[in-house]
Amino acid sequence: MKFGFIGCGNMGGAVARAVCRGADPKDVLLANRTPEKSAALAAELGCRCGSNAEVAKDCDFIFLAVKPQMMADMLSDIAPVLEEHADSRPFVLVSMAAGLSIAKVRQMAGGGYPTLRMMPNTPVMLGAGMIQYCSEGVSPALLQAWLDAMAPAGRLDAVPETLMDAASAVSGCGPAWAYQFIEALADGGVAAGLPRAKAQEYAAQMLLGSARMVLETGKHPGELKDAVCSPGGSTIQGVRTLEQRAFRAAVTDAVLAAFDKTKELGK
Repeated sequence: MKFGFIGCGNMGGAVARAVCRGADPKDVLLANRTPEKSAALAAELGCRCGSNAEVAKDCDFIFLAVKPQMMADMLSDIAPVLEEHADSRPFVLVSMAAGLSIAKVRQMAGGGYPTLRMMPNTPVMLGAGMIQYCSEGVSPALLQAWLDAMAPAGRLDAVPETLMDAASAVSGCGPAWAYQFIEALADGGVAAGLPRAKAQEYAAQMLLGSARMVLETGKHPGELKDAVCSPGGSTIQGVRTLEQRAFRAAVTDAVLAAFDKTKELGK
């Protein structure tokens, strides 16, 4: 199988790194509107670089890793190549664009081609990502080939397309808020007297371990939170302060704001 990427930015590059761990890098072809960026990533990963048209012509899986507002022009440019080769070989369009439905991607591409829609996040580059996906017209064999290639990226979850925008608002946007939380925890540690490097390490490892506790124990986060809060202790006072500052409401509102923006991008 040949894997091609049109777009080598933060997300496209992260997914390309994951694919190169599960597939032969020589079977990966990178293209980017700034050729220097795709050339640098290709040199790092040991794969090839080329043009958008070459990706459309030669690859079994065509990852569309461009911003939603750039998708129409990009697909318009490669539509003649896709049409020319649609009958001679099977290929799958793989969209990573927030908000764009499979129907809209197919319309922009000029044909009802087999299409996967995926919502990754940047931790895929470390094998710790969360990827939701859905598909239309993709054969079981090709879907399994894609799943095998994506396995090194992290967790994969098939969801109805109606849930993709909500999924994007939680796990796609969520890393940014997690980094804000780590930074804020580290700032608090520094204010309390810790060296910056140690405060950041402690905060990041704490968040990593806490996430594993949720995933691996299956317990509700509230139950795990209660287990840390001793009566009359330090932790419950911090919980009380966060509740006073509407911490949970602010996070919920952030998810809903991201969800609304994602829906807007798809119009």
